[in-house]
This record gives sequence, C-alpha cells and structure tokens, in this order.
Amino acid sequence: MFGGLAFMVNGHMCCGVVGQDLMVRVGPDLYERALKRPNARPMNFTGRPLRGFVYVAREGCRTVVQLKGWMRLGLGFVLSLPPK
Repeated sequence: MFGGLAFMVNGHMCCGVVGQDLMVRVGPDLYERALKRPNARPMNFTGRPLRGFVYVAREGCRTVVQLKGWMRLGLGFVLSLPPK
C-alpha cells in the first residue's frame, strides 16, 4: 500500500517500516499529540497527510523505551477497533 513493510493486528495495519522511518497508526484522537513528539511527522506519501498515521525518524525510536512508547500508541488504537 505505501511501499514498506506493515504489521497487522486483528486485520488492521498497526505499524511498519518505510525506508528509514517507523510508521505508526495512532488514530485520529491522538494524531496531533503524536505529532508533537520528537522526530514525528505526518505520514504523507500521496501529497496529502494521512490523518491518524505518523512517520517517526529513526532517531525517535533508537531505544527500547522509545520504540515501546510508539508501539503502545499504535497497539492501543488498533486494539480498540473491531477485528476484521
């Protein structure tokens, strides 16, 4: 879909790797808050930001603590959705 490796949870895209970046599906409610975190930016591969998804530069997920924080956001949103 977006030229990277995606990880699915209950049939929903949760996170992935695109080039050097981590992609995380944070959902619409946490989108603005996620963008305020260091090294995060809108996921924009079509010329328009995809609301609810963010890219995280590798500097923002170098440590286990950083990566777990992003995974909690992604899993928290995806697990709130009904399984497909």
